[in-house]
Amino acid sequence: MGQWLYRNIVEPGKLPLLLALASFVLTFVITRVVVRLIRAGKGPFGNVKAGGLHIHHVVPGVVLTVIGGFGAVGSGRYGFGAALSAVLFGIGVGLVLDEFALILHLDDVYWTEAGRRSVEVVVVTAALVGLVLGGFSPFGVNDLSDQELQDRGTVILTVAANFLLALLALSKGKALTAVFGVIVPFLALIGAIRLARPGSPWAKRFYRRRPRARARSSLRAYRHDRRWAGPSRRFQDWIGGKPDDELARSLPQRR
Repeated sequence: MGQWLYRNIVEPGKLPLLLALASFVLTFVITRVVVRLIRAGKGPFGNVKAGGLHIHHVVPGVVLTVIGGFGAVGSGRYGFGAALSAVLFGIGVGLVLDEFALILHLDDVYWTEAGRRSVEVVVVTAALVGLVLGGFSPFGVNDLSDQELQDRGTVILTVAANFLLALLALSKGKALTAVFGVIVPFLALIGAIRLARPGSPWAKRFYRRRPRARARSSLRAYRHDRRWAGPSRRFQDWIGGKPDDELARSLPQRR
């Protein structure tokens, strides 16, 4: 294990990335545990306030991200400074992305359906960083041989082709497939050749006068969502907590 860690992480200079990923995931997990305890009224924790103003944890997250980011730029890839900057950056990103939905909506939607976006972004971010840490380079350039790497034209064509496939998958409403397709070219190819989701830019442009294609697209999306929506929601609830019931949120609070 020690030899593998040195050859694959330390020697290539990936230790700061590993520390950033570990601190990012750990911060998110601890943060979610704390806020769920606050929500349940358990434990010694409580909301942070200053002069009656609720200070969301995205605020210290931004501060730590800035400190860690500039520290990483100034310290290089090796040494204690790089490791400390990576940890601070990972903690800051964990705090920021845990409230990604709040930033997106400019509203406190933490315990609403919209708040699920934070969990989705955190999972995708952790997965992508994990893939990079495991040796995958963007656009699959790592799969090229030494001879191919010397041929800049081949590299450029490979990058451009996979980028176009990822954009095509994104235009078909397959955001996650497009994101992961940047790292794994096969996924981008699958997302590019399959039917577009209803309401996507591709469907609006090319399925407008093709009723059979629209029907097939809607049927496939319905079957996909019916199969995966339940497990996906349970997984998100397990990680981030179940959102408040919309009806309960709309009722006036008793005093």
